[in-house]
Amino acid sequence: MPAPCSARPADAGFVLVAVLWMLAALATLASIYSVYTLNTAVASHVFDDRMQAEASIRAGVELAAFRQLTVPEPQRPAQGHFSLRVGRTRVSVRFLSESARIDLNAAPPDMLAGMFAAVGVPADRAKIFADRVVGWRTRGEANAISKEAKLYADRRIAYPPRQAPFDNTLELALLPDIPEPIVEKVLPLATVSSGRAAVDVRSADRQVLSALPGMTPEILGQVLKARAGGATDDRQLLAMLGPAKEHAAIDPAQAIRAEIEVEFDQGRRVRAEVVFRLKDGGDDPYDLLYWRDDFDGPMQPA
Repeated sequence: MPAPCSARPADAGFVLVAVLWMLAALATLASIYSVYTLNTAVASHVFDDRMQAEASIRAGVELAAFRQLTVPEPQRPAQGHFSLRVGRTRVSVRFLSESARIDLNAAPPDMLAGMFAAVGVPADRAKIFADRVVGWRTRGEANAISKEAKLYADRRIAYPPRQAPFDNTLELALLPDIPEPIVEKVLPLATVSSGRAAVDVRSADRQVLSALPGMTPEILGQVLKARAGGATDDRQLLAMLGPAKEHAAIDPAQAIRAEIEVEFDQGRRVRAEVVFRLKDGGDDPYDLLYWRDDFDGPMQPA
């Protein structure tokens, strides 16, 4: 019988190349799968951290609201701090009356001018800036172009003044004449959530108190010294303001700002700032007015 034929060298080479291509393809698929698995695990971990952080922040807000509502309204503190444990996080909360800030929708023009002067703006410029704030929030007459709207049109600004209350303090950046560095300095002093013109003398900082019409350096120094000593009661503190007391208050505000830091067991930290309004009745103890945390973009330490 004839001897069996052996495979030709060309056929053997083709088979070898095909096997090598298959092995390369399998290696590529394995690499893609490993990257996909790793990315999925990372994404899942980030999602879990965010869920835990949001739960911890909300727990801090809930407890801050609870601490206010369990105290009779006249005795509610203007500020405070506490910490708690939630899951795998430690939560630190510092809360402050929102009336410690100047409300852009309620403050009179002279207080607004004082707010700008408190960050170093000369008095004449501070008055112009205050006029821009008032012009933005003031409703114009029906079927008429207001003086403020004409100013925007003459300067070829692509939008008119809102002519309605500020929705957010960041709208200050939309006002003509006010430089961005001034807006950045004013933002920590301003709010749109307190709903009242009066400033809480018990918790407002030095710059906010200095913005009160009628305030003098001497009165400001005395008030801050008395407040730091802790021996002066609220009514005495209010009386010390002299003519500035017409723009101050000592009764608790319904709006509260909470600065919250969430620290995970592995050391990661997430900061948040939440403004809420207390409700003395109904199913929910508060309404959320503002929420920002590090997942929306890095925040400065509280």
